[in-house]
Amino acid sequence: MSCINKVLTMLLLSAFVILACSIVASADFYKDVDITWGDQRGKILNGGQLLTLSLDKNSGSGFQSKNEYIFGRIDMQIKLVAGNSAGTVTTFYLSSQGPNHDEIDFEFLGNLTGDPYVVHTNVFSQGKGNREQQFHLWFDPTKAFHTYSIVWNSQRIIFLVDNIPLRVFNNMESSGIPFPKNQPMRVYSSLWNADDWATRGGLVKTDWTQAPFTAYYRNYKANACVWSPSSMSSSCSGSRTDAFQDSAWQQQALDAAGRNRVRWVHKNFLVYNYCTDLKRFPQGLPLECKKSRF
Repeated sequence: MSCINKVLTMLLLSAFVILACSIVASADFYKDVDITWGDQRGKILNGGQLLTLSLDKNSGSGFQSKNEYIFGRIDMQIKLVAGNSAGTVTTFYLSSQGPNHDEIDFEFLGNLTGDPYVVHTNVFSQGKGNREQQFHLWFDPTKAFHTYSIVWNSQRIIFLVDNIPLRVFNNMESSGIPFPKNQPMRVYSSLWNADDWATRGGLVKTDWTQAPFTAYYRNYKANACVWSPSSMSSSCSGSRTDAFQDSAWQQQALDAAGRNRVRWVHKNFLVYNYCTDLKRFPQGLPLECKKSRF
């Protein structure tokens, strides 16, 4: 390798390192979220770079984003409760307020030591959910941080884990199927006790001798249209733009490789799909189940 090529390589590597550091440093939980409940069980640490939620027999804890969003890509790195997490639920989701709310859910259902977590997903529109799909993961989510992402644009919702798609919910309003698109939503996360249903339908209860249970969060990124209640518009409306915003999510869909990945996930890790639950829907499956999934 020539001296010039060596210099260019070093410069490129330096640029990547600087960029990576700047991305990590940009996440500041002090600026981005409010811990809303838990009486000191939620903590922001390391100068805003790390957030922890804890659960004991008296209470869980939770936080919400300071901003509301109307479409966007939301990324969060999470390390889930380790050990015997049966009965606990860690959540990461978008939601509006009110009886006719919209909601896009990741819920992580704990399990006995050595048994896999269940990743529960759901989509609510105008107060109606009942669109559950559940998955196991192809790794232990308690050993290291992994990135969980929600892409929400006007055409579809995509759930991703480490950028691998788990699920797609397409906008099928033309067929009379409601789609969340008009209500701004905040990001929420919580850790709470749900041992009446979370693990094996409530058969396995929370072992409080293992408390406190703790989940860890870092590198929150909201590449999204920020909603302004005062102007009733978003940061993506009209001529308002953000020079630093990556807008790829606004048209994001699955390419051929993405469709292959989501098929791989469904073949190997899907554990429940409402679209195949004929006992639950004896009068016929929901209309969207008859459409193309991906």
